[in-house]
Amino acid sequence: MAKFADMTRTFGRIGCLSFGGPAAQIALMHKELVEDRGWLKEDDFLRALSFCMLLPGPEAMQLATYAGWRLRGVAGGLLAGLLFVLPGAMVIAALVWLYVLFGGVPWVQAGFLGMKAAVIVIVVQALTRIAKKALKDRASQAIAVAGFLAVFLFNLPFPMVVALAAGFGLFQRSSAKSAAVSAPLSVPRGHLRTVLFWAAIWLAPLAALSLIDSQFLANLGWFFAKLAVVTFGGAYAVLAYVTQTVVSDHGWISPGQMIDALGLAETTPGPLVLVTQFVAMLAGHGQGGAVMALSAGLVALWATFTPCFLWIFAAAPYLEHITRLPRLQGALNAITAAVAGMMLNLSIWFTLHLLFTEQVTSGFGVLLPIWSSLDIVALVLVGLAPLVHRLCGGKLLLMLTIMAAAGVLTGAFR
Repeated sequence: MAKFADMTRTFGRIGCLSFGGPAAQIALMHKELVEDRGWLKEDDFLRALSFCMLLPGPEAMQLATYAGWRLRGVAGGLLAGLLFVLPGAMVIAALVWLYVLFGGVPWVQAGFLGMKAAVIVIVVQALTRIAKKALKDRASQAIAVAGFLAVFLFNLPFPMVVALAAGFGLFQRSSAKSAAVSAPLSVPRGHLRTVLFWAAIWLAPLAALSLIDSQFLANLGWFFAKLAVVTFGGAYAVLAYVTQTVVSDHGWISPGQMIDALGLAETTPGPLVLVTQFVAMLAGHGQGGAVMALSAGLVALWATFTPCFLWIFAAAPYLEHITRLPRLQGALNAITAAVAGMMLNLSIWFTLHLLFTEQVTSGFGVLLPIWSSLDIVALVLVGLAPLVHRLCGGKLLLMLTIMAAAGVLTGAFR
């Protein structure tokens, strides 16, 4: 059995070095936990990865939590999950203050323009990966098109689109032949108490915010709690929902700030979904200065990441059974396909707001650019970004740095 001191050092190192998104983070964990220390067997690691990909939320953070749970139970899972998230959360908090202090300086704005161009490439690349994995037949392709149109034309809420896709996936899989599923494991002693305890830990503070009539923080907390339940498909799926709600519905931050938030979140260790902390702190600063920014960041972290512990501690004893449920797999496949469609809408939204300083909403509710407002410098940077991405070999931090420098250099022509 691994000692807590060894786990602290190992998961602390993973948390501090986990740059590059889920794929790089999972590879790092495999090296540390399977290859170097042998704490998990290869089959156990892969089964756990499949399990975490079935859950809403950041799969890499949940994989770390599951690994800690396997090693030392709930205490081990809590230790591993926190060490995976906290280093990045502290970096994000520092970046928010720097952004608030210096974000209005012209050369800083020029640098952010370069990073925004890089973000377009990053989102399109993520969309391509998801599409290759999820859109393998006509049914999934139709779901993706429906997901795109539901948001692009009708502006349907993200949770509604997810629910409709899940229902279709369940119905489609239930009508097909399914492999037999082994009987579930018996409920471990005290398991229900553990589940109820973590559910209370997650929701009680949010209920308290509602009771004390802290309207902004309560709305923020309940939104991120809802997001934690419905966002399947990885961190980029979160962006579609966050953008729809925080920018379009509430107007807490601007479209430009949303793109900046993603660009800076890409430069930090830990799960990319920490972008929610950045967004919350920016929104909080706009509502009430530094204290509200810090409070909003803490609420977002709590509402987003506490349920990850709940999902793992509730479902981990049933890992093998859950990963073999065909109907659940069908629903999740349909959700992933719908997410691909909604991410296409997000890509278009990001691109329009980057390239055109003015947009107009048509009578059908479709966002259209005002062509005379085209930003030529932004267009040049967007054209440069794919080349830089290729030259950097997919190293996102290096790409963002180069594109920020390119933005500063081209800023003289604005």
